[in-house]
Parts: sequence; structure tokens; C-alpha cells
Amino acid sequence: MHIGTSGWSYDHWDGVLYPQGTPARDRLTHYVRRFSTVELNASFYRWPKATTFAGWRQRLPDGFLLTVKAPRGLTHAKRLREPEAWIERIVAGVHELGDRRGVLLVQTHPAQVRDDARLEYFLGCVPSWLRVAMEFRHPSWHEPAVFGILERHGAAYCVMSGAGLPCVLRATAPFVYVRLHGPDDSHLYAGSYSDDDLRWWAERMREWQASGHEVFAYFNNDGYGHAVRNAETLKALTGS
Repeated sequence: MHIGTSGWSYDHWDGVLYPQGTPARDRLTHYVRRFSTVELNASFYRWPKATTFAGWRQRLPDGFLLTVKAPRGLTHAKRLREPEAWIERIVAGVHELGDRRGVLLVQTHPAQVRDDARLEYFLGCVPSWLRVAMEFRHPSWHEPAVFGILERHGAAYCVMSGAGLPCVLRATAPFVYVRLHGPDDSHLYAGSYSDDDLRWWAERMREWQASGHEVFAYFNNDGYGHAVRNAETLKALTGS
């Protein structure tokens, strides 16, 4: 199991994950002492240079996995159309991570409706060595035929927890990918999961693991350090 948070550098995590006043450049050093994986969200807004990925590869300890969120130029501007140029850039970057490479998270635009042909073409363009998880934000995607496309390409359906998002416990790949956006019924990325909530998720994750799946889970409720505390509790509950 791989349990961590979405991002590692937040000012409001001073005193929670790293000592007060820790410079931004040193935050990753503190993060890797507590967790063995992280989901990079900054890549969604600005895709890093290949040299930046190579630098992370040097800084990350053995066994650490860096998962990367696909750029919005691909997912929100192009909406997966004509993906070749973007995939070339993505591959050039994440390849530099070597054995520190986790998963490529692809989050579709909330207004992008189901398009089986476009999804099939996109996944067919992704090299087989790159693990992909698809997070669908429009409800039209949550259908058996879409799960079938993911299964054929070995891509994971992103299991979601958060306000207004359907929680579909579906495994479509050799690994399961879970994003925990917070328990607040009204707002995404808000609130702290209760111990009972986390025990429930720990049971689901152990079930997936027992069926032979590798499991990735990331907390995205960063406010007040909730993600850090929830991730550490889940790690303890799963013994990971």
C-alpha cells in the first residue's frame, strides 16, 4: 500500500508536517521522513522540466514513489483531444523518475461528458510502462462500458471520496487508485475524516490488497493539516 497526500508544500502545514518557518525548498525533506509516496499537483498548473524530474529522482529515497497529475493543457484545454504532443512531454518528464515513478493521474474537466472513442484513443497513445489512473468528474463516465475500456488498457478507475462525487469501488487495473477529497458534504477539500471513516477505508484497502491489487491513496483535504493527520492514521490502520 502507498498512502500519502496531494502535494507536500503548504504554508499552513508549518508545525504540522514540518517545523515552523521551514523554507519551501526543505519541505520535501521533512515529507519523505513521514510518507513513502506523494501526489504532485503543481504539474497540473505548470508542467515541470525534465531536469526538475531528474532532480526529484536524486532527492527521493529508495522505495519512494512520486505520482504526477497530468497538465490541464491536456485535460482541460484539449480535453484529451490530439494528445500526442502532450504525451511526449509527459513521458520525457516522468521517465526521468526511474524507479521513483508512481502513477500518472489524469483528471478530466467537470464539463467533459463521456466519449468512449476519445478515451480509447488517448489510452492507446500512452506507453505501456506508464501507469495511468483516470479521475472522471462528469457523472456520464461512471458506466460499465467505460470500466471495460480502462480494463483493456490496464488503466485504473480513480475511486473518489468527496462532496458531490460518486464513490464507486471499482478496480480496473492491477492497482487501485483512491483520492480522498475530504468528508464535508458541501465543499470539496474540506473537513477531517473520522477514525470510523478511516477504519472503513482501511478495510476496503485491505480487501483490494488481499485480491492482489497494489493500492495508492492520497488525501487532498489539505486545510489545517487534515490531510497529513488523516494519512498518518490510515497508514497506522493498514500497517503500511
